Amino acid sequence: MRKTHLWAVAALTTLASASTFAADLPGKGVTVTPIQSTISEETFQTQLVSKALEKLGYDVQPIREVDYNVGYTTIAAGDGTFTAVNWSPLHDEMYKAAGGDKVFYREGTYVNGAAQGYLIDKKTAEKYHITNIEQLKDPKIAKLFDTNGDGKADLTGCTPGWGCEAALNAQLKAYDLEKTVTQNQGNYSAMIADTITRYKEGKPIFYYTWTPYWVSDVLVPGKDVLWMQVPFSVVPGDKNADTALPNGKNYGFKVSTMHIVANKKFAEANPAAAKLFAIMQLPLKDINAQNSAMHAGQSSEADIANQTDGWIKAHQETFDGWVKEAAAAAK
Repeated sequence: MRKTHLWAVAALTTLASASTFAADLPGKGVTVTPIQSTISEETFQTQLVSKALEKLGYDVQPIREVDYNVGYTTIAAGDGTFTAVNWSPLHDEMYKAAGGDKVFYREGTYVNGAAQGYLIDKKTAEKYHITNIEQLKDPKIAKLFDTNGDGKADLTGCTPGWGCEAALNAQLKAYDLEKTVTQNQGNYSAMIADTITRYKEGKPIFYYTWTPYWVSDVLVPGKDVLWMQVPFSVVPGDKNADTALPNGKNYGFKVSTMHIVANKKFAEANPAAAKLFAIMQLPLKDINAQNSAMHAGQSSEADIANQTDGWIKAHQETFDGWVKEAAAAAK
């Protein structure tokens, strides 16, 4: 009887401790709404943040998918809580237009080393010695990439409303390429699928893309395609921009970073969440791997949830460390 009594006391003590711990969670009673674009490949990095917030006790709602511009204004207004896909410098103008540092909390760097720019197939590049986008001012060179018979090069460009849309338009104008190059816009996933089909058919291709994303696992830079340089730096809203790399080469875009951006009032009222946003870091190669799995067919909501849980299990110590440090910030 004594052993049974002791066991019962221990069990009650454990339950009481668990209950106290749950009550002490800094996010208890606080609702969080994640925001991202309609690019499903962004869901993985958003869900990682959501999972960590849930461990802190926050009531995390389903992800709301909106265009980037709408996302920033939604977070600024307090109708959304955070986005895990703030690109710098690509989204800087949208960030500023929605209120900038006055309305947003942005500390730390979530992802480092994100590249973007123009690429063409290696076969055409080597045959015609094409290394710089400026060479497409030559109608004969531009015509190599004509897909609709109008004589102009067809650039697989951006979905309207994306940060890259304005950048590409500004560059094509500055490089005097509007007469010989058309930026095709629409659903990027559909357009890049057509581009890959053209490549498989042995036809020349000319496209914009970024990393982390699955495209560079299918069209491998250096093997299948080559990055193109630009004649000089052009960044909308920044007259003094310099996108040249330390080695002197210039691919038109700075190597980007990605950040978690939150509503500033929310961050000030929730130091645990603010700390979490500041300290989380995700390797770019891990996003590429997850995106590649999606491209290979593992792209359902359940698949992405499993991939997120799998990453956490494989990096449990790191994940638990984020949560512990974030919780400590609330005390």
